Amino acid sequence: MTLKRYILFAAFSLPALASFAQDYNNIEFVENKGQWDKRVKFKGNVSSGAFFIRSTGFTVLQHDPNDLQAYYEMVHGHKSAGKGNLLHSHSYWVDFVGASPDMEVVPDKIISSYNNYFIGNDPSKWAGGCRIYQAITLKNVYDKVDVRYYTDNGSLKYDIIAHPGANISKIALQYRGVDKMQVKNKELNVSTSIGELQETLPYSYQSDGKQKSELSCKYVLKDNIIRFDVKNYDPTATLIIDPSLIFCSFIGSKANMWGFTATYGPDGSAYGGGIVFDNDVFPVTPGAFQMNFQGGNTSGVSNAPIDIGIMKLSSNGTNRIYATYLGGNGNEQPHSLVVDAQGNLVVAGRSNSTNYPGGLIGPCGDWDITVTKFNSTGTAIIGSQRIGGRGMDGANITAGSDGVSSLQENYGDDGRSEVILDGSGNIYVASCTQSLDFPTPNGFQTSFGGGLQDGALIKLNANASAAIFCSYLGGGGNDAAYVLSLGATGDIYVGGGTESSNFPGDHTGTIYPSNQGGIDGFLARVTNNGSAIIKSTYLGTPGSDQVYGVQFDKNGFPYVMGQTTGAWKVINAAYVNAGSKQFISKLQPDLSNWVYSTVFGTGSAIPNISPVAFLVDRCENVYVSGWGGLIVPSQPSYYPSAGTSGMPTTPDAIKLNSPDNADFYFFVLKKDATSQLYGSFFGQDGGAVLDHVDGGTSRFDQTGVIYQAICANCGGGANFPTTPGAWSTSRPPSAYCNLAVVKIAFNLAGVASGVTSAINGVPRDTAGCVPLTVDFTDTVRNAVSYEWNFGDGTPTLATANANVTHTYNFIGNYQVMLVAIDPNTCNVRDTSYLHIRVGDVIGTLGMNIVKLLPCDSFKYRFDNLSTAPAIRPYGAQSFRWDFGDGSPRITAGTASV
Repeated sequence: MTLKRYILFAAFSLPALASFAQDYNNIEFVENKGQWDKRVKFKGNVSSGAFFIRSTGFTVLQHDPNDLQAYYEMVHGHKSAGKGNLLHSHSYWVDFVGASPDMEVVPDKIISSYNNYFIGNDPSKWAGGCRIYQAITLKNVYDKVDVRYYTDNGSLKYDIIAHPGANISKIALQYRGVDKMQVKNKELNVSTSIGELQETLPYSYQSDGKQKSELSCKYVLKDNIIRFDVKNYDPTATLIIDPSLIFCSFIGSKANMWGFTATYGPDGSAYGGGIVFDNDVFPVTPGAFQMNFQGGNTSGVSNAPIDIGIMKLSSNGTNRIYATYLGGNGNEQPHSLVVDAQGNLVVAGRSNSTNYPGGLIGPCGDWDITVTKFNSTGTAIIGSQRIGGRGMDGANITAGSDGVSSLQENYGDDGRSEVILDGSGNIYVASCTQSLDFPTPNGFQTSFGGGLQDGALIKLNANASAAIFCSYLGGGGNDAAYVLSLGATGDIYVGGGTESSNFPGDHTGTIYPSNQGGIDGFLARVTNNGSAIIKSTYLGTPGSDQVYGVQFDKNGFPYVMGQTTGAWKVINAAYVNAGSKQFISKLQPDLSNWVYSTVFGTGSAIPNISPVAFLVDRCENVYVSGWGGLIVPSQPSYYPSAGTSGMPTTPDAIKLNSPDNADFYFFVLKKDATSQLYGSFFGQDGGAVLDHVDGGTSRFDQTGVIYQAICANCGGGANFPTTPGAWSTSRPPSAYCNLAVVKIAFNLAGVASGVTSAINGVPRDTAGCVPLTVDFTDTVRNAVSYEWNFGDGTPTLATANANVTHTYNFIGNYQVMLVAIDPNTCNVRDTSYLHIRVGDVIGTLGMNIVKLLPCDSFKYRFDNLSTAPAIRPYGAQSFRWDFGDGSPRITAGTASV
């Protein structure tokens, strides 16, 4: 069990419990009306246990996750009862020493539904109409000190809020029922009979709304009582934001599996992708698209047949949602993953299989670029394409990691490409091609530029059934397109590396109109339909430079991130690690100039890390993820790396040091390059093969949560830092390496707003008949207060509730505006919109389900029995059928389907 402790002064912000995460957004606190022990005020269900709020503290109940799973299987008839069916549990109490008996319990963020408890035959223990809340505050636990319980990024947290004039020396937490407590390496370790809970260094800082001041804070433990030693405390400041390790899990493949790529789903779920070696022991789920290893040849990576392995994990990492193979009779690699709003996964990579699932764009041969779209359940593909000519496509310079060669400067660079989506679900891919006959339908560059390799830019339709355009992108030397992003106007910004002196595009008035020497990075702006390059600029030094990330801020300014071996331009940046070889630069949208540019690292002569993820958040903070160091310490590295030791960290780091010089590294730069907001290492110490990825992208979501793939624990060594209760907490001994997925919330992206609606209990419904009552919800729920404007002329509602109900009494189309507010965050306010349609024309829905012969088939006919008003008859596309199994929805008229 891992617990992150946060401290605020004048607000203490305490634990976010990774093991107490839920599969939905917020933990719900149910009031006690006699159904539980009278000392309990509220109860919240958490993963593998419960959390009880009492007037003087709280009680933690945790079950052994494996025992609990066995119990569920038994009671559902999947396992017979007998010896060994024991559920081991442990509970302990935490009390606020000397708490005031006059404290007031104030629940908020009420949910419109309620719970009933009519269990047993004793009516005195029944309870009905038990209200449900998403936050609970205990007022005046001590004089001028409150305690607030709530959920943050799916994990339980509580804040101790010390108002001006509070005596923080009185704040003390007594633990009862634990086996052992100790402060070790500045962390608090709490041992129980079913595991150990770790509370990290109590990092604290203050903010006056303009700048942040860090405070020295440490635990003081005596007789199982925790107090806080805080230096230079100023009682007028109230904010701290600190990262939460939500989960870290192996995929659990019993076959050797190398880690490549990871991404996130709209519900916070995590997807990991890697390559699985020649055994049918990847933990696929029943009904998955491919349940068996497809074979392959021994001409690929590590001279072994390989397939892609994909797994989706729940938002807290405890459950496998689905897992599937993806491949054909050759070898495959996944390079980049992205998920649409409906939960459908797009996988981009490469394959040399002649029977890779899906269609062909181009003659194909050797390695080809692949794009495959899975349905939301992983049981079928919506569309899939191999794209390429007769040469090698989807591989940067070589198809294996054989040492530095031209643009291939880091281990795994041969597998760099990226896939993204637009608002309509269209699919965009940046990759590479060495084919002279690469397909170029509707492309802006239809001929190979020269050298060994060009970049490739591809746009497919939303169901991956056809190309909208494909194009070369390159000049007379070697070129590679690694990353891409969409600008405010829909133009495509593509970044990568080039050795060409004639890289295509108009360079007039750009930052560097010509190559600065050797390998340069580039950024090209392409029309959304692929008809032309609007502008392109070189970005470089006389050394070797490449762009490995491109992102936009909310104002439409592009940012680039990458590596250099030269003296990268530093301008308009207060924060800089002079001489370092990782760069972050903000550019003008027309590529005419720098807004700011800086470097970070140790000042070494060569890069420290190979970057794999990049983000600019809503507050214009910039995030980078990467890894560095020698992969095999006992062997000379083909790829020089200065490694991670000495990279700048912050006191709230998950891991402060990198003793083996080979860890993952997470870095956050404050808006306008004014300071470092966060820096941390992540990974194990030592081992036969150290932490890395073998190619591919990982991603930050828009709130600054990293979803990182790692090729982990290869050959064993020191324990890899998985979280208790995760889907797979250890690497199976039969697998030399295992893909691991880590999810970490940095909590630096400020307040966010995400309004959604429900009508008559139907989620995301936006239309109905007058009078129409609509339930509105903020899906993000990280605000302190809200302003709801329903668009019908009624007064704006100011409230602390993330859930409200409104009734429309007149027909019309209404724009709903939700403003989420938190004055202690970097952006203070964030706004989202939704449209509600209210009418007075009523149609009646109805259907009849008919089982079709033969009786052992799963074939059904669905008869549409709906009736329409005479003035508004149904048309050929009035209905959308969703069969609930993840298969594509069908649009139809009144005929049966």
